[in-house]
Parts: sequence; structure tokens; C-alpha cells
Amino acid sequence: MLILFNKPVNVLCQFSSPDGRACLKDYLDIPAIYPAGRLDYDSEGAIILTDDGRLQHQISDPAFSLAKTYWVQVEGSPDSAALNSLARGVRLNDGWTKPAQARQLTPTPTLWPRDPPIRARAAIPTAWLEITLTEGRNRQVRRMTAAVGLPTLRLVRVKVGAASVAAMQPGTWREIHTVDLVGTSLG
Repeated sequence: MLILFNKPVNVLCQFSSPDGRACLKDYLDIPAIYPAGRLDYDSEGAIILTDDGRLQHQISDPAFSLAKTYWVQVEGSPDSAALNSLARGVRLNDGWTKPAQARQLTPTPTLWPRDPPIRARAAIPTAWLEITLTEGRNRQVRRMTAAVGLPTLRLVRVKVGAASVAAMQPGTWREIHTVDLVGTSLG
């Protein structure tokens, strides 16, 4: 079984919460499935869950280079130097990131409202970027945008492979097949 879940913001990417925060069990009542990778508590969007351990490993292990695409609202106005840095790779405290795809999204993407909303400051512009990675370090996208002077305000993973949550509401899920991830069966 393979599930695509659109994780709302402020939901733990696990099935239990020792401190009572919202978690996956509040949205999914399917036995014996596990997340293939993580998405931060304060991030939202695509999570893949499966009951197949081998497939879970293939989806989450960077060695398999399954692309993950994020729409990122940043504070500031990106210039070509910042976008080129993101694309080439950024030096973080744990080393250089792999090259990524990075571009500014214009017009602003249409997404569901965020609850709670992002703070708005009239004097500081914001922009949306699309960043596609094939690795997944802890809080990597946030650290990358900060490294180029564009702090992240909102982070939405819109795709894992080819499986997209762009037309799904937060908290909803649907069953998918491996072909939905990569265009061909993982094997």
C-alpha cells in the first residue's frame, strides 16, 4: 500500500505524540503504514506512507535520488545570484548541499490558506521559490534559503517524485502507485 498524504502545518510526522501535539494518527487510520521520510512540524505538504519496508527505504534514501519539490515563501526579493547559489549548492554547517533546481514562482502559486497565517510585514517584500532536491537533510530548505539571505516564511512540499498534493486539501490522503512517484515502477 502506498499513500500520499497532504500534511497540515503543525502536525508531527509520526503516529504518536508524547506531548499531545497533532500527529499522523489524527488523520490516518490505516494499520501498519509508516512515513517514508519526514517533513518538519512547521512545514506542510506531501508525505508518502507505505507498508512496504523496501519501498520505504527507496523513497527516503538519498542514494535513490527521488526528487522532492517545495514551494517556499521567503522574506525578501531573490536575485539571480541567490537563485544560482541555491542551484549550485549551498555551504551549510554540515557541508555543501547537492545541486538543486531553483526558480522564482511568478505568479504567486495558489495554495490553501495556512492556519495560523504567516506574519505579514508591509515594509518587507516576500517571494515564492520552487526548489527541487534529491537529498533530505534536517531542515535543509530552510537552512539553504537562510544561507542566501532569504529566510523561509512558509514551506510546502508539493511533490515527492511525480506525486503531487497541489489539488489536495491539507489533512486529506489518497492511495497511489509507484508509477505515480517516478513515472515507472520502482523495483
